[in-house]
Amino acid sequence: SRSNAAARRERSEAAGRDYEQFLEKVAVPVVQQFANVLSGEGHQFHVATPAESVRITSAGSAEDYIEILLDTSEDPPEVVGRTSRGRGRRMVSSERPVRERTAVAELNEEDVLAFLLTEIIPFVSPRG
Repeated sequence: SRSNAAARRERSEAAGRDYEQFLEKVAVPVVQQFANVLSGEGHQFHVATPAESVRITSAGSAEDYIEILLDTSEDPPEVVGRTSRGRGRRMVSSERPVRERTAVAELNEEDVLAFLLTEIIPFVSPRG
């Protein structure tokens, strides 16, 4: 069991290193471009990079956001997206992998964009 714990720790550390590269070279640039396109369409969103994640937040409400982060509670760790929307007094939030069963190092721009395109719909649809 000690060797299992060591192997898991090693996988977690490797995923952490891969995630830093993914965040810097893939996720942050894609989210920034995505926000620019939304802005061009009249939807105002801000991009922030809080501790080891990237978040696109509606200019209308800080409670409305899509965030990409590393979930280290999984083995192996995986990149997940967390979506949060305020509906009156109640919050609706969800979390799912950016791409199912995909190693951090394997994720690419298309994966991030596909995730964002799916998750943004409620924020920009007329009935949203």
